[in-house]
Amino acid sequence: MNRDTVVVICLAAGSAAAVGVVGLVLAYLVRRRSVRWAFAMVALCAVLGIAAGAIATAKEMFLSEHDFGVVLQVVAASGLVALAFSLLVARWAVSGSQAVLEATRMLGESGTFVRPDDVPAELAAVSDQLAVTSQRLTESRERERSLEASRRELISWTSHDLRTPLAGLRAMAEALEDGIAEDPARYHVQMRLTVDKMAQMVDDLFVFSRIHAGALDLTLEAVSLDEAISEVLAVSGPVAQARGVELGGYAEPGVAVQADPRELSRMISNLVTNAIRHTPSAGRVEVTGRAGRDGVEVAVEDACGGIAPEDLDRVFDVAWRGSDARTPESAQWSAGSGLGLAIVRGIAEAHHGTVRVDNVDEGCRFLVQLPRAGVSH
Repeated sequence: MNRDTVVVICLAAGSAAAVGVVGLVLAYLVRRRSVRWAFAMVALCAVLGIAAGAIATAKEMFLSEHDFGVVLQVVAASGLVALAFSLLVARWAVSGSQAVLEATRMLGESGTFVRPDDVPAELAAVSDQLAVTSQRLTESRERERSLEASRRELISWTSHDLRTPLAGLRAMAEALEDGIAEDPARYHVQMRLTVDKMAQMVDDLFVFSRIHAGALDLTLEAVSLDEAISEVLAVSGPVAQARGVELGGYAEPGVAVQADPRELSRMISNLVTNAIRHTPSAGRVEVTGRAGRDGVEVAVEDACGGIAPEDLDRVFDVAWRGSDARTPESAQWSAGSGLGLAIVRGIAEAHHGTVRVDNVDEGCRFLVQLPRAGVSH
């Protein structure tokens, strides 16, 4: 490569670089404006870079005045064509961004994002993400509406459930005060039992409020699953016997779960109480515990007659109390705060576990999965 060629290349590169620097400064100044400016700036910088190189190297190339004029005319014509094409492409890009903007505006008004067609890949990616966000917002709104409906239903049912025993307590208290109670001792026993039921209802409300607020404090330790199940069976045995329900269960020896002992006992007890309540006389409730593939499994199987398929997803909702699909004989035992199974789900999730229900044979099977002892989260 001879000296003249090197000089021409250096002059052309330097001139184009100078134009490029000026173009970068201008592009920075208009960066917040329409994308049309960016496209126009690219086209102009490309053409002006060529023009600057041609002008700077004209003498070195020994171009005549005529030839130099022709070069400038060609560069000018090419610049105009390039600018026209850049503005056309910019129009397509702006059109796509306006379509995404309009779809986003509709998202704010209707809550649904409709992905626009025929947009650049980057805008298509943004649209896809907005569509996913829109779907999540819709699901969140549905959950919020469902929770709000459940809360209203819970307040209504709890008010009714509290009003009835309170009316009974008042009537028994007035009978005792007036001295017209035929058997005062029986009245005292009934009043104590009623107060116990109301206290249990208030305790359920308190526990649920802590779960809902994410304030359930857990003291995790290795808990023997066999001991936890045996304790619940011992406490629930008299209730099952009074109902004429056979209650049994077992756990594989040596299986330990990472859990809060008190809350684990509450969770299993709620499941067993629910199973006894909905199992007819002469039915059986079975509680089993074992080591599963994904942790420790606690299963409670009853003879409630099954749950309607459309209600299986609502079993753990607040204030859900069952449907006609359950055994009719159990209707009289369906009273409660409607929080037992909701508390079960809250405790399971607080332990980084899961709970589900399935229809099996003549009843239901509630399955709780919890981490093994020694597994931290």
